[in-house]
Amino acid sequence: MLAITGWTSVYRPEAGVSPRATALTEWAGARADGRPVPPADAPVRTVARFFASLDGAQQARLADRYPLVVGNLNGAPAPVRYRANRVALDHARAVERTRARDVRLSPAVRGEAGRRVHRFGSMMTEGRQILAFDPTGGGRAAEVFGDLDRARRISVIVPGVDTDLLTFERTARRWTAPVGMAESLYAAQRAAAPGLPTAVIAWADYTAPGGVGVDAATGRMAVDGGVRLVALTAALPSDATTTLFCHSYGSVVCGVAASRLPRRVTDIVVAGSPGMRAGNVDELGATAQVWATRAQGDWIADVPHLEVGGVGHGADPMSEDFGARLLSSAGAKNHTGYFEPGTVSVDNFAKIGTGSYASVVCAPQDEACLRGISGTEAD
Repeated sequence: MLAITGWTSVYRPEAGVSPRATALTEWAGARADGRPVPPADAPVRTVARFFASLDGAQQARLADRYPLVVGNLNGAPAPVRYRANRVALDHARAVERTRARDVRLSPAVRGEAGRRVHRFGSMMTEGRQILAFDPTGGGRAAEVFGDLDRARRISVIVPGVDTDLLTFERTARRWTAPVGMAESLYAAQRAAAPGLPTAVIAWADYTAPGGVGVDAATGRMAVDGGVRLVALTAALPSDATTTLFCHSYGSVVCGVAASRLPRRVTDIVVAGSPGMRAGNVDELGATAQVWATRAQGDWIADVPHLEVGGVGHGADPMSEDFGARLLSSAGAKNHTGYFEPGTVSVDNFAKIGTGSYASVVCAPQDEACLRGISGTEAD
């Protein structure tokens, strides 16, 4: 099967063609029982109508034959995407297993291939719901916790630098990786509002900067990430209210996307933010409420909050002039501790994500952060 689908011939970096690019080319000529499939960049409603016209067997055939397209296709049903991405992960794991044993490759390359074998195997564990997967380069992925179709409240975690397939989840420092962040938030939301159907998405489906370098200091990667984030929020199933939780450089992505987000996004929460490429909340052009928090000892506080010639990300969201609602992050430590279970920060995130605003704990410097907000959906 791998030979037929072209994975083994195109996956190697030196080949210069990604499996995703090959899959898109094949998809362009695909048909479902004689009917052409919609373009991969078709509007969400067009894709949704097309899949709604297919029966379960037809949907499964498309997922199995074109996994790298269907698994990342906004508008396709979430269960169909989960199936497609399981197939794609199985293919990618087989390729990496071969590369890990290829003595023609350097020890470093073989070692990384081995780590990817382990990661892909973990992502294929029964019950995991992989909403997006692309092994190209460092790779991209997204995972759902909860029932996306039934959720009345959906939370999306947008992570920062050094996020790729190998850092998508971690065993050590579990809560610092997107999967661990989502697991912690989902558990906190169920505790905050036991009867409210919720879902949390660990969204590492954009190419993040590697390390704190030039890419992290500019908005270039955030622009592409913002396009992808807007597409995700527009394509979420049902009419669930959505909240974005944007950590570190992820807050730059959220800031760039803010003015184009659908109205279903009611809250944007930034943690450890270097800036949102705006001078204040009004400049974001968002219809959502904007919240900000920063932990004690977070080194991001020492980063100059300015923008000169495209370098830097603008005003500090924690400053009074910015106009965000400031949250307590008591218990969180340093730059990566915001989602640690038991912290006030993750409890606050859970309350905002479930609409339980009345019990949010404000930061000491903004004791009126709940001004203008009343009621709680979870009550």
